[in-house]
Amino acid sequence: MHLYNLTLQSPTAITQAAVGQFSGARQQEIIVARGTRIELLKPDTSTGKVSTVLAHDVFGTIRSIAPFRLTGGSKDYIIIGSDSGRLVILEYDPKTNIFNKLHQETFGKSGSRRIVPGQMLATDPKGRSVMVAALEKAKLVYILNRDAAANLTISSPLEAHKNHAIIQHIVGVDVGFDNPMYAALEVDYDEVDQDPTGEAFNNAEKMLTFYELDLGLNHVVRKWSEPTDARANLLVQVPGGQSATSDKFDGPSGVLVCCEDYIIWKRPEAPQHRVPIPRRRHPLEEKERGVIIVSAVMHKMKGAFFFLLQSEEGDLFKVTIEHENEDVVSLRIKYFDTVPVANSLCILKSGFLFVASEFGNQHLYQFQKLGDDDEELEFSSASYPNNGMPSSEDPLPIPRAYFTPRPLENLVPTDEIDSLDPILDAKVLNLMNTDTPQFYTACGRGPRSTFRVLRHGLEVVEAVSSDLPAPPNAVWTTKLREDDEHDSYIVLSFVNGTLVLSIGETIEEVSDTGFLSSAPTLAVQQLGADALLQVHPHGIRHVLADRRVNEWRVPANRTIVAATTNKRQVVVALSSRELVYFELDMEGQLNEYQERKDMGAGVLALSVGEVPEGRQRTPYLAVGCDDQTVRIISLDPDSTLDTISIQALTAQPSSICVAEIVDASIDKHHPTLFVNIGLQNGVLLRTVLDPINGQLTDTRTRFLGSRPVKLHRVAVQGSPAVLGLSSRSWLNYSHHNLLHFTPLIFEPLDHAHSFSAELCPDGLIGITGSTLRIFTIPRLGQKLKQDVIPLSFTPRKFVSHPSKPLFYIIESEHRTLSPHTQERLLKDKAARGERIDTDILELPPDQFGLVKAPAGHWASCVRVIDPIAVESLAQLDLEDNEAAFSLAVVPFSTANNEPHLVVGTAKDTLISPRTCSAAFLRTYRVTDDGRNLELLHKTEIDDVPLVLMAFQGRLVAGIGKALRIYEMGKKKLLRKCENKSFPTAIVSLETQGSRIVVGDQAESVLYAVYKAPDNRLLVFADDTSPRWVTAMTMVDYDTVAVGDKFGNIFVNRLDADVSESVDDDPTGAGIVHAKGYLMGAPNKTRMLAHYNVGDLITSVQKASLVPGGRGVVVYTGLHGTIGMVVPFVSKEDVEFLSTLEMHMRTEAPSLVGRDHLLYRGYYAPVKSVVDGDLCEMYALLPTTKQQQIAAELDRTTAEILKKLEVIRASSGF
Repeated sequence: MHLYNLTLQSPTAITQAAVGQFSGARQQEIIVARGTRIELLKPDTSTGKVSTVLAHDVFGTIRSIAPFRLTGGSKDYIIIGSDSGRLVILEYDPKTNIFNKLHQETFGKSGSRRIVPGQMLATDPKGRSVMVAALEKAKLVYILNRDAAANLTISSPLEAHKNHAIIQHIVGVDVGFDNPMYAALEVDYDEVDQDPTGEAFNNAEKMLTFYELDLGLNHVVRKWSEPTDARANLLVQVPGGQSATSDKFDGPSGVLVCCEDYIIWKRPEAPQHRVPIPRRRHPLEEKERGVIIVSAVMHKMKGAFFFLLQSEEGDLFKVTIEHENEDVVSLRIKYFDTVPVANSLCILKSGFLFVASEFGNQHLYQFQKLGDDDEELEFSSASYPNNGMPSSEDPLPIPRAYFTPRPLENLVPTDEIDSLDPILDAKVLNLMNTDTPQFYTACGRGPRSTFRVLRHGLEVVEAVSSDLPAPPNAVWTTKLREDDEHDSYIVLSFVNGTLVLSIGETIEEVSDTGFLSSAPTLAVQQLGADALLQVHPHGIRHVLADRRVNEWRVPANRTIVAATTNKRQVVVALSSRELVYFELDMEGQLNEYQERKDMGAGVLALSVGEVPEGRQRTPYLAVGCDDQTVRIISLDPDSTLDTISIQALTAQPSSICVAEIVDASIDKHHPTLFVNIGLQNGVLLRTVLDPINGQLTDTRTRFLGSRPVKLHRVAVQGSPAVLGLSSRSWLNYSHHNLLHFTPLIFEPLDHAHSFSAELCPDGLIGITGSTLRIFTIPRLGQKLKQDVIPLSFTPRKFVSHPSKPLFYIIESEHRTLSPHTQERLLKDKAARGERIDTDILELPPDQFGLVKAPAGHWASCVRVIDPIAVESLAQLDLEDNEAAFSLAVVPFSTANNEPHLVVGTAKDTLISPRTCSAAFLRTYRVTDDGRNLELLHKTEIDDVPLVLMAFQGRLVAGIGKALRIYEMGKKKLLRKCENKSFPTAIVSLETQGSRIVVGDQAESVLYAVYKAPDNRLLVFADDTSPRWVTAMTMVDYDTVAVGDKFGNIFVNRLDADVSESVDDDPTGAGIVHAKGYLMGAPNKTRMLAHYNVGDLITSVQKASLVPGGRGVVVYTGLHGTIGMVVPFVSKEDVEFLSTLEMHMRTEAPSLVGRDHLLYRGYYAPVKSVVDGDLCEMYALLPTTKQQQIAAELDRTTAEILKKLEVIRASSGF
């Protein structure tokens, strides 16, 4: 077995983000790390929207990222610490839109190791050096400079190691142009290691250490070290150094030390200042729980600066420092606003705040005000004794500070970037009965969790929908003059006439346009500078600017059957099989070419491209004839109407469209001329037209639908595109300079055209039956349209109803209070006469979070969802601190095979070690056609039930280490059979026939069989290596595809003879008496394929994503990744793509310097899987390298690109 891995949806989680002027222009961009991918985002300051400029797979794990600017420079570089054991400096080139690798410095082993630097980065604010640190011991400093040619140079690393030290955070200290300094939070564990009593551990001090890079002596010294708060977790740089324009200081320098409950300002040899972090004034707050800062950002303005610090509940606090030169007068803190908890916060100079959320969608906010003049209470270190620091005279802690959260006041949301992070469970099903299945995903964490329905296609936003008196034949829009910004007319052609509508504040019918309204229209064109053209079956009307009409009439007994136009050329096909060619002269007159071309076959379709800029005409015409051919005809003055090339088709053409679209895989510098041919059988052919000799090459095919294909040249987001209309509407467009072909999630259109008006400058107009629709396609980069249903708590698992399009989903949230518990506690407080602030209780949890509680407290519910209507139908809250962990729909044979929902719950559960005070199997009767649930009974069990599954009219349950079979009883479920021999805990189950495949939490996959005559569950095979299984699916009766928590996907198979002998043994006596092998089951499975995906796999399932396509294994990852592994059909494909992958490893090395083979074989060597993502980067290589690889493979570049496209299109998208 050989497999081909393809990513369908790249990871959407942002692990880190930084802001800088990476393109060298004045505008700032945001660089984000998405685990294994780096992206450059550009916020549009006029619209407040974020767009992706460049995205690049690095085939490695990005651990840290930092922007960096040399002294006096205007451009920021990107420094990346990764698992490659190398420090990499990248530069963004806006001309070619790529990242250039400037330096790659090797300093350690590959992999995310404890003592190999790369986990943390800190840069000198004045752009002279960078420190890269590991979690333990190792810190390296590199000096960065310019050479004589102004190129960036990097020194050899200088060590700042400290043995037996755990490093929690590092930051560059702003000291102006003095020697660069860095601050680090460190804990020395040398004594802790030696002390068996544990006393040294309790007394271990956390040190704030300052390191100085002596530029004169070229080494790093430990300048100053002092104990700080033991609960410190984060350092924030404070501006310092002398101002460049005056004698004043930019700030007091030093660092903010963020501790639990406090913020401390610290600088060597200066008195410290401390303020409390305000807490929410909540009636149910957990008093012992501290407040910690999880992310921070500092922003400098002219003559001032401030900090935004975010607590783990999402509250933003504005911190300011009042200072006189280098002396701090007071440290102040006040509540600012509440936003989702972020991994990174970025403030842009244009007045925006980018929040890279820890989970869920990312957000862009605009600052309305800076919170200076509001009534929010401000806390200052000057108002406490000794500036808030404990002293021997006053050792008591400063009193807690409180605030009341409120809706946004200082920030306004302007954009939201969809993110699936984290996907916790997913299913691929076709509940909508469309051509392709949908992805159903349970995403998110806490009250911002969602259930999302993902459909492959571009999202369409409808602006106008209007009914027409009859179904039109076609629609066009046209400007009146060439230099008009927007369209003026909509032209609708009907069977017996033409309707012209003017576009203004309203859309109204007009009659004085010069167009013939008594006949249908075949083509409309804005011609030359200020004229209009209408082609109808009996002639051509050339409407001049002064409304004079020049008309060309068709010879007697003939009609026009097809027409094509551009701004300077018109070609019509007559019913007599002749072509008539017209061209606009310099005076604006339309002249007919003296000869007519007899095609020898009936003409069905015509197309000319747009006139290239600076040219008089386009030289080629494409003609589709009823003899199943397409011919390219010359329009060049030297060879007018000569046939240049011909292409045979498999069916009659229904439509042709010639369009120039950018495709960097074919030509990096110029748009490519494509001839798109739509056939009567619903197939689209896309052929490249050689601009030099007019030959047709590199034909690609795609099935669009069951209806004949109609093609329309349109403009989307200012770029040319082709709309293909069949039983589905498809858009062929260029995004990031690569060609894409994606369906529209919209009703099938009959006709379409570009549409531009003041209120909708970049729209499309289409006809569906007798309805006129105006719509836009807002996001070309998103190929999955998302419909979202909000959830209350973190979703754990969901299952589908066996016959209805419904889902049952369980949600459980740890460390929070259930609604029932909150109600009870509030009643108790009210009974004691305590005052309760009801305003804070009414704040929406999806914005402000849930109430925090100690470990062992849970809120949980079971929900019924209708994914078609995108709504939640019913919600059953669990009480008594019960939490749901598993569920299954079981048609019990003893209950007439009626489906019942069984939910596995546990009470007072602690996660590590896994314990609970009680556990239950709750059985619900499914009522009201599956839309409601009615509790039948609860069955008490002895451990947390992590997985349930229907099996032969019964329930099979993984309860801790035990596998049990239950049958339906009147008062509870009846235990029928049990096997307790599983190693750690059962986390997943799959079944076929009487075989059950069991996924163990830490010991991979075991094969069990149920022998009914003896009522026994027997394990007869297991794996040779331990695996932390998270998800699995049976590919066939003997083969299983498994994902583990380290991001590996692997395929194991049981030998056919073992499988047969187990099935042939009626009682299982042979298995019972067989001798165990390697301290396990008597038989072992064989690993067929192994591959590291780079994301924790949360679901694996077998599906077919394309109508008539091959079956694939689809997996989802925690970071929002969706991918698939495709089985190869022929050995030739395996050899070809394996060789291509080998060449790509050398010709397209990782941006972060990671060895591709080692990365894909992170934990075990990669086996029998080709990396399709790497192979597809062939399209981005320079042309010379493409040709070099193609020559090695004995293919052409076009053949390789076609092969890669065919594999993706035939199995996924």
